Amino acid sequence: MDPLISLRGVSRCYEATTQPALDAIDLDIERGRITAIMGPSGCGKSTLLNLIGALDRPTAGEITVDGARVDRLGQAAAARFRRTTVGFVFQFFHLLDDLTVRDNVAIAALLAGRTRSDAERQADEMLDQLGLAPYARRFPAALSGGERQRLAIARAIVNDPAVLLADEPTGALDRRNGEMALALLEDLNRRGQTILLVTHDEQLATATAHRIVRLIDGRIAADQHSRVAA
Repeated sequence: MDPLISLRGVSRCYEATTQPALDAIDLDIERGRITAIMGPSGCGKSTLLNLIGALDRPTAGEITVDGARVDRLGQAAAARFRRTTVGFVFQFFHLLDDLTVRDNVAIAALLAGRTRSDAERQADEMLDQLGLAPYARRFPAALSGGERQRLAIARAIVNDPAVLLADEPTGALDRRNGEMALALLEDLNRRGQTILLVTHDEQLATATAHRIVRLIDGRIAADQHSRVAA
C-alpha cells in the first residue's frame, strides 16, 4: 500500500538561524496508524507538522499527502487543502471564543464548502459523538480544558480529513483530561483515522503510537515500531 504521507529530501531553513529546522528528511507515514514524532525542543517536530499541513513550505524537497504535492500548492490551493485533507489539533485549542460550541465546529464545515444546513447537521453529529451535545449553545469559555480539547478535535475531524495532525494535544491538560483526550484519539484511530502526533511525553507515545519517529537537530535519529503495532 502506498503511504498516505511521503517526504523526500525535505529541508526547512530560516534566515535567522544557521542550523536548518529540518535537514533532508525522508519519511513515509502509513495510512490508518498513529505515528508519534518525538525529540527535544527545537528538533523540528512542529516544523514537520506545519509542512505536512501546508502551514509552511519547505526550502527544498517534496511532500505528498493523500496524492497531493503539498510543496507545490499555491496560497489558495493550500487553504483548500487545509480545510479538506488535514485536521489540526493544537496544545492551546485555538477555538473561536465569540462563537458557540456548535458554531466552532460548523464553521470548519462551512469553510470546506458545505451548505449551512449540512454544516450544522455535521456539527451536531460530531458533538453528539464526542459527548458535547449538551453544551452546543454555550461558548468555549464555559467548558473545562478537557471539553475544549474535545471541541477542538470535533472541529478537526468534521470534514473527515485524511490525516489528523496533533501538536502536543494533551500538553495543556491535567492528567485526567489528558487521558480522556488520548482515549478519544485512540478511538478515532480504531475507526480508521490516521493520526500524526507530536509529543514530548514518552509514556503517551509508547502507550498509544504504532510507530515512534525521533528527531534530533532536524534529522531522523530513530524510527521504531512500538508494541502497540502488534
